[in-house]
Amino acid sequence: MKQSSSYHPPSSSKSASVLPYKTSNIRDHYKVGRKLGQGQFGTTFLCVDKSDGKKYACKSIPKRKLLCREDYEDVWREIQIMHHLSEHPHVVRIKGTYEDTLFVHLVMELCGGGELFDRIIQKGHYSERKAVQLIKTMAGVVEACHSLGVMHRDLKPENFLFSSTDEDAPLKATDFGLSAFYKPGEMFSDLVGSPYYVAPEVLLKNYGPEADVWSVGVILYILLSGVPPFWAETEAGIFKQILEGPLDFESEPWPSISDSAKELIKNMLNRDPKLRFTAHQVLCHPWIVDDTVAPDRPLDSAVVSRLKHFSAMNKLKKLALRVIAERLSEEEIGGLKELFKMIDTDNSGTITFDELKDGLRRFGAELTEHEIQALMDAADIDNSGTIDYGEFLAATLHLNKLEREENLVSAFSYFDKDGSGYITIDELSQACKDFGLIDAHLDEMIKEIDQNNDGQIDYAEFVTMMRKGNGAVGRRTMTSSLCFHLGDAFRAADN
Repeated sequence: MKQSSSYHPPSSSKSASVLPYKTSNIRDHYKVGRKLGQGQFGTTFLCVDKSDGKKYACKSIPKRKLLCREDYEDVWREIQIMHHLSEHPHVVRIKGTYEDTLFVHLVMELCGGGELFDRIIQKGHYSERKAVQLIKTMAGVVEACHSLGVMHRDLKPENFLFSSTDEDAPLKATDFGLSAFYKPGEMFSDLVGSPYYVAPEVLLKNYGPEADVWSVGVILYILLSGVPPFWAETEAGIFKQILEGPLDFESEPWPSISDSAKELIKNMLNRDPKLRFTAHQVLCHPWIVDDTVAPDRPLDSAVVSRLKHFSAMNKLKKLALRVIAERLSEEEIGGLKELFKMIDTDNSGTITFDELKDGLRRFGAELTEHEIQALMDAADIDNSGTIDYGEFLAATLHLNKLEREENLVSAFSYFDKDGSGYITIDELSQACKDFGLIDAHLDEMIKEIDQNNDGQIDYAEFVTMMRKGNGAVGRRTMTSSLCFHLGDAFRAADN
């Protein structure tokens, strides 16, 4: 059961495209260099930005490997999901996308420290103290993904990269090629992932985001012992162990590993997804928390945390966000479009109070009706009583997008109709009318932002307002044979 996006590429033909628009040639902008790695669907190369000499990684996916409409949609979804998650400090950031007749190219942040997989091979296994740091990062990524309505579906040591070769370099999640958008309560049946790390419910073809926590539990077991918890000589044997096999805490080095670590692993590898720890419970576990304070509640869903922040903004900042949202590319807003569709259950194109209330509760938000109404009123810029798509985008954009210089220039230019370098009260009045904003108290709006009291807003004052307050919110050994695709594994097991 594949997820389908709203974008439908041509079903076949040499001219079929992944991106819904034409791009320039990647070699006009980047010098493409040596090969860095080879994945199942693409090859990663070093590339250098010709304009400033900065180094990036370029994942080139050959279109000849995209055999059907679903394959095209998978690549388009990967691009959207990477943009959706790319503001997270422990997710590899996507910089740009290019397409030619033979390839789709994803230009991404370069992580020069290699795969976690290789470091495990090097070390054999990790100390508990070091494993805590890595698992805390991974569980944080999983919690952030789930709060944004995304499950990774292929978490394994090969898909975590170190940003540099330093011993304590930050760890970053990558390869969202099998990831999917999901709605709370939605179940999936397609077999994806990598055998050692796949959850039992995935093998049973009835699973949700809990499968990601299982995969991180398997990685934790490997970090501490150097071997996978469920192992056999054949793929079919591995699957049987995952479904039925006991956890081995008797062999070396388990007798010398703390009971707290073992207890966490048992909770992450609970075969019942309903009883399995959530990512937040992992982050709150004593083995992870140690002497510092545990987070007292799960991460707000992205919708709740961003609506809360939006509600505290002044009207001009809200309008500016609306302008920025309308100018973002399709891949940058793809994830927010999916979140909007999750809440707009009647597909009317607007979100009512009841839909917002139901949507937030499905995401686990514990808010009173009064609090939900306040968030609704804040996002409903034109006071229509509902939140339309543009208003939703403005209210849920990640704050990093509104801080980008090109977005700030674009928004300022929208208001500064005559290009004078100032936003006047008349220009602000016109913008408010354009957005259906009545009774906007324009004098107060300008006075709040106008630092030199000249009765108008210059670009520096506008930028100060836009950036103000944005930081507050927020033996069996491991070998390369561990990595193969579930679909291939199942076919092999059937033969």
